[in-house]
Amino acid sequence: MTQLSQSNSETFAAASLAAKSGTEVRLEGVTKDFGLAKPAVDDITLRIEPGEFMTLLGPSGSGKTTTLNLIAGFEVLTKGQVLLNGQDVGALPPHKRNLGMLFQNYALFPHMSVYDNVAYPLRERKTAKDEIQRRVGEVLELVQLVGRDKHLPKQLSGGQQQRVALARAIVFNPKVLLLDEPLGALDRNLRGALQLEIRRIHREVGSTFVFVTHDQDEAMNLSDRIALFNEGEIEQVGAPEELYARPETLFTAKFLGDSNVFHLGKVSPIDNAVAWEDERWAVDANTVSPKVASDRGSALVVRPEGVSVSKNRSEVPPDANAVKATILDIEYLGSYRTLVLALGDARLNGRARIDAQSSDFSLGEEVVAWWRPYRQRLVAE
Repeated sequence: MTQLSQSNSETFAAASLAAKSGTEVRLEGVTKDFGLAKPAVDDITLRIEPGEFMTLLGPSGSGKTTTLNLIAGFEVLTKGQVLLNGQDVGALPPHKRNLGMLFQNYALFPHMSVYDNVAYPLRERKTAKDEIQRRVGEVLELVQLVGRDKHLPKQLSGGQQQRVALARAIVFNPKVLLLDEPLGALDRNLRGALQLEIRRIHREVGSTFVFVTHDQDEAMNLSDRIALFNEGEIEQVGAPEELYARPETLFTAKFLGDSNVFHLGKVSPIDNAVAWEDERWAVDANTVSPKVASDRGSALVVRPEGVSVSKNRSEVPPDANAVKATILDIEYLGSYRTLVLALGDARLNGRARIDAQSSDFSLGEEVVAWWRPYRQRLVAE
């Protein structure tokens, strides 16, 4: 991989320090109501730290793109505040917010060369010609497109076009870069490569990135923190590992990865235990979501990698929680195998991961699924 020259590294290091010293996005009670049954964005509050890579994640229609458009100024607030570096910019048009934008469709000018596409925002800002040359050269090196400056967009691959769009979005050193599903049109392998590039460039440039996606893996790979959206509200905010290992609600647990889910109804753990069918399971207080309450439904969730499988109850450790299961299928996934299980009398769908080389189990076999209490999570439904 081409490395930045020392002078360019120093330039972008300086930009990084400038961005991290004063870049903050804060949303206070932000609402956007299109007059439908429920607001598209419903009274959300969120603080994005200077220089942070924040991902707005959620299913289609959850409000994440509308939130990005409210930050950009493309949508008008119904109520609330958008503050950039402490300044309320709700009344400012998009071009006065000094934000970079990167879209899924690239939005490159087809008749302009790579150089002219990247230089465009600098020319709009009446930047001096020699300064334009310097900045365009630096940013093309940053996105690894040196030697492509005279090419037209149609002469480039999809991945290269996206790099041009990224270069254009950061060439004027915006303190915030807004990215709306920028990798959605690319194939899986190219998406993976460009994820690495976007993460690298974020570290080099240092400005705040706000990234919208519905792809869980993409969000987990890229983000410092994730704001998970659900029906116009923020379900949970945290680092990727926090949302995966410590979900507060069933929506979070199911949206971010596979889970074995046992619906418990309205419960309050008594004697640090809960009941499901004929089983009584120990509950570690550290694994109870703060949103669990006796007046709403709750569920116990266990990730597949936290579940072990034994031939009979006598093999289960005495401090483990267990449930009878039937093996419905065995999936080979390269580095591991997944046992597809029917759990309990209810025959709930379940999964457990085992070693890829294991051949100890067979289809239709009656087994016992078990896990340590610290590997589970009691969440609100």
